[in-house]
Amino acid sequence: MDAQTWTFIIVGITFALYIGVAVWSRAGSTAEFYVAGGGVPPVLNGMATAADWMSAASFLSMAGLIAFMGYQGAQYLLGWTGGYVLLALLLAPYLRKFGKFTVPDFIGERYYSQTARITAVICALFISFTYVVGQMKGVGVAFSRFLEIPFETGVIIGVGIVFFYAVLGGMKGITYTQVAQYCVLIFAYLVPAIFISILMVGNPIPQIGLGGTLEDGTYLLTKLDQLCTDLGFAEYTSSHKGLVDLFFVSAALMLGTAGLPHVIVRFFTVPRVKDARKSAGWALIFIALLYTTAPAIAVFARTNLINTVSDKEYATLPVWFANWEKTGLLKFEDKNGDGRVQYYNDQNEAFSNEVAAPKGWQGNELTVDNDIMVLANPEIANLPGWVVGLVVAGGLAAALSTAAGLLLVISSSISHDLLKKNLMPQISEKAELRAARIAIAVAVVGAGYFGINPPGFVAQVVAWAFGLAAASFFPAIVMGIFSKRMNMQGAVSGMLVGLLFTGAYIIYFKYGAGDPEEYLFGISPEGIGTLGMLINFAVALTVSYLTPPPPTAVQELVESIRIPRGSGIAGSH
Repeated sequence: MDAQTWTFIIVGITFALYIGVAVWSRAGSTAEFYVAGGGVPPVLNGMATAADWMSAASFLSMAGLIAFMGYQGAQYLLGWTGGYVLLALLLAPYLRKFGKFTVPDFIGERYYSQTARITAVICALFISFTYVVGQMKGVGVAFSRFLEIPFETGVIIGVGIVFFYAVLGGMKGITYTQVAQYCVLIFAYLVPAIFISILMVGNPIPQIGLGGTLEDGTYLLTKLDQLCTDLGFAEYTSSHKGLVDLFFVSAALMLGTAGLPHVIVRFFTVPRVKDARKSAGWALIFIALLYTTAPAIAVFARTNLINTVSDKEYATLPVWFANWEKTGLLKFEDKNGDGRVQYYNDQNEAFSNEVAAPKGWQGNELTVDNDIMVLANPEIANLPGWVVGLVVAGGLAAALSTAAGLLLVISSSISHDLLKKNLMPQISEKAELRAARIAIAVAVVGAGYFGINPPGFVAQVVAWAFGLAAASFFPAIVMGIFSKRMNMQGAVSGMLVGLLFTGAYIIYFKYGAGDPEEYLFGISPEGIGTLGMLINFAVALTVSYLTPPPPTAVQELVESIRIPRGSGIAGSH
């Protein structure tokens, strides 16, 4: 069977599995809809957390970014992995002990203010919606190539699938669906990596194969460095944007992870506080399987891409090249009319003048969307059709699992935090559940629209969401747990200033008149959330010390959250 037939079969089976699980575990109450009734075992919650956290950005886009950024792409690995450790150790157990459904619920109660709650709702909606757009683009990329349908149609199909099991099952349905999706996505990620590692360096462990030697005796990374420099690119293993930006982007991703509402809410789905710690540990193991493999996939994909297409006759290129061209995500433009693919860094003036010009090259002729590299990798390496279908299923599992979790955050922020806790306190449980489902429906349609018209690469869009989370939620959560003196005025001021500063910087430099030469301290939009976070802390601390301290009851509550007493009782203070 060909790759498309295998794709239909494997994707069909996995989708039937997800829908079956969603129907089996559908939510019947708001507690089940928001936090799965608080009864998910730690190992399963660890799998669900890993699937929730490892989005299309992790599965599809991260290895693609590393493939083209090289060493600089380590910022995504460092930031996201370090951020999860920070979340698991510093925040999750305390938030679980507090016993609230959502981050805005925690902030509203901790800062004894509807203003704080509404500010947190706005932040949660902004962050979650920005993040879910990236997932929808990932769904479209996967569908468009392997089901041979337009990119827009692929997004619409993904919207329909997510809508079905998120609306029906709530957090209970999503949790058990995500357990199945984790199994699919990790198997789909590791199998082709193992295949290609064996083919290229003879080692079945990709993490070790990354440092292995090719048939001619040269180290794989040395070979890739040479291939890159021969085409005018920077050495793959060197940092080319500067350590300042590397640090700020890593920190923004790290701190943003610790403030992401859809990940935090996962720790409310287990029975006890100690189970929150256990599920965090399990999730880290499950996450590490993918994250330690990503650099190897990136190296394999970039090496094979250069060897396959660079300065080759277009008419002789493999079938996969023409298939990806149909999606519009891979483009060849024969600028000098010689029928060969000139793939090189035409922004490197020295290379263009000294090497390209004498050969008659008139500019880089190959445009590759970063987000296709993981999906195209098995085809480039000429792996069997069932492996290709498996990778598609894994990419869809990663995108859909995270999209579902994000949509639940959006719906709970509106129905629970905005309606139940603010505008309509007398609303019945049935009406609240209906409002949550309507909110998901509206959000998924909006996410589908922006998925069809995406503002950037999947991982790039997600990086902005992490920056916004770092600049708004992280300081409010940390100071809410560890500072009895932090009050409502300080927290609200800090969140608003951090969110506005970071959002304005991203919009100015990505969609406005901003020039990269004007970056503040050389910090790119992907890293500005770290500076926004520092500004948030400064504003929050200053305002809090200029205004009255929190009520005594709130200060006692903060102290009780940090004391292990009664930690075996869910929601104890």
